[in-house]
Amino acid sequence: MKWVTRKRIQVNRAATAWFVRRFIDSEAEFLFTDPSSVSEVQEHQNAIGFDAPGARYPHVDEEGRCSFEALVHEHKSNDAALMELARIIHGADLDDLGAAPECAGLLAISRGFPLVATDDHETMAKSSFLYDSLYASLQQRKGK
Repeated sequence: MKWVTRKRIQVNRAATAWFVRRFIDSEAEFLFTDPSSVSEVQEHQNAIGFDAPGARYPHVDEEGRCSFEALVHEHKSNDAALMELARIIHGADLDDLGAAPECAGLLAISRGFPLVATDDHETMAKSSFLYDSLYASLQQRKGK
């Protein structure tokens, strides 16, 4: 399955790629492009677009959710730790830093992703440890 989003991934896009690989399709292929090209690539490459204008999962949907939140609600709404992670991602990505104490730290770390990675694929690989760790911490907090 192909997925497409805007290049220079940070909070929501990195988290969404992590979620897709971990919970939807471990072999997912990710394409990164200019924001104005996401809907075209989505159509011509039969890809699922996220966090971009015209994407199947837009930056903010009609319910006010970022793409990570929408996918969690669609695929794993029974997982309390993922629901909490969705709240953190929302807060960090949509400038609602009071949504959870982790939001500001996640935003600061995520802004550095493009500064220390050579491309978006490297950001995906390196940030998965961050999201695995945060998810494990939330699971422990939720008693799982």
